[in-house]
Amino acid sequence: MTTNTHIALDLLKKAHSPETASAIFTDKVLHKPLLLRPTSPDPNCQDARGRRRIQRLRKKEKARKRQKPKPLSAKEKRIMGIYEIPEELQKYHIYAPVHRLWLAYIWEILGMVRGKQNWVTGQAAGAKLASADFHGAKLEVVRSKCVSTVGLKGIVVRDTKFTFQTITKKNELKTIPKNHTVFRFHIPQPDAISDTPVCDQIQDVSVEDLGSNALVFELHGSSFQHRAIDRATKKFKQRNMTEL
Repeated sequence: MTTNTHIALDLLKKAHSPETASAIFTDKVLHKPLLLRPTSPDPNCQDARGRRRIQRLRKKEKARKRQKPKPLSAKEKRIMGIYEIPEELQKYHIYAPVHRLWLAYIWEILGMVRGKQNWVTGQAAGAKLASADFHGAKLEVVRSKCVSTVGLKGIVVRDTKFTFQTITKKNELKTIPKNHTVFRFHIPQPDAISDTPVCDQIQDVSVEDLGSNALVFELHGSSFQHRAIDRATKKFKQRNMTEL
């Protein structure tokens, strides 16, 4: 019966003695360490530690999104009355200082300064007033298809897309639609208003006290049906007023 020997041992025996061939075969072949080179990672892929870290971050982000409350819908806001003004806060004297702050704001927009006769043209002021915020402005309805609103005066406490909500001197909250309504507001010269602190001047200032140089503007609500935040970035173009 023949035994199969290793081919390397057979070749060594042809060149060396049996003892030397056996020793060389044992040291160089049987006991030779096998050095394995690790596989190079794909440069487009991250290591396992990095992948685990990304997975942990994704799980945390999903958990955070599940815990974050969803924003309220418009119906839920109406039911909760978020934008409603409580009856105890529907007082004219509360918003009189807000009107004084609005005057300072509109003076700055129109470039009106104290100690100087300020002239403002409609063409130059039109674009600025169209983008201005009217919270705190004192408006008067001069023309409207809704006859019951003509003559109403008040300070704007809420400027929505289609309506102005105002507080009158009788401490009444009035909602005036913008459509088919013309509003008028007066801007006095800065010198016509004293330097008394805003919080102390809660009394009303009549139109006669504004002086003959007060600026008078009329606002056509049909062309003003935008939210205050949308008007700030909107460019208004001159169009013919078909309703006039």
